[in-house]
Amino acid sequence: MSGTRFAGRRALVSGASRGIGAAVVERLAAEGADVVAVARTWERHDHLDGNLKQVVEGARRHGTRVEAVMADLASSEDRAGLVARSADALGGPIDILVNNAAAAMYQPLLDYPSKRSHLTFEVNVHAPLDLSQQAAPAMIAQGEGWIVNVSSATANLRLGPPFDLPPPGTHMAVYGASKAALNRLTNGLGTELHGTGVRVNTVEPRFGVLTEGASQLVGDKFDADIFESMEEMVEGLLVLCDCEPDLTGGIRVSLDLLEERGITALGLDGRPREGAAR
Repeated sequence: MSGTRFAGRRALVSGASRGIGAAVVERLAAEGADVVAVARTWERHDHLDGNLKQVVEGARRHGTRVEAVMADLASSEDRAGLVARSADALGGPIDILVNNAAAAMYQPLLDYPSKRSHLTFEVNVHAPLDLSQQAAPAMIAQGEGWIVNVSSATANLRLGPPFDLPPPGTHMAVYGASKAALNRLTNGLGTELHGTGVRVNTVEPRFGVLTEGASQLVGDKFDADIFESMEEMVEGLLVLCDCEPDLTGGIRVSLDLLEERGITALGLDGRPREGAAR
């Protein structure tokens, strides 16, 4: 049986076939939410493990309603009406929107293809804004709602010279630029909606979470000890899915949120983990 923290709430999570998105679907369902998991892949990805079928079937064991909606967030046609389709699948308006889907392609800037930069911004900037615009009216009408955008520490500037650039260095600049744009949109939308009951925030890890996709991109370039656990990232994210009205328009760090509130991360099933204290 699921917990009750999010009982009666309906959530949409994008990029939900693996990694952070899949973990958020699991945890929200474990705590009572009905959830729509959005991604391109139902059963097979061409080079990554994980798919919507596994995520949905796994999350349904908690006893809540969990549905899949297939969509390519790089496509404005696929995004059109996506929130309405998700609301129909769950039988009511979306209370929680988690914009997690992201495109990450790392290579030097001097020969970075225009097609890749356009795709990165389409998925990482335009899609979250589009879905937020779709979800906000129903949230405003009901007097509350939570929009959480998943960002990245790569949005931060590297000061210098000399420049202290961890690998892969400037190869992450386009991705980081898209996340910086997402942060600015989050602040703007949070400001615009303050007073309506709709909270808008981004959350990012202090450094990173070693998901399936991140592991493939960075390989063994980093010491695994600097990555936080998936459970910690999700716990910090969930703070923003249930936060007070005046916690809005900000760029939040997952571990900072947990430390500020004295929270120990639970497992993705909503139960305490052995040896979880950091």
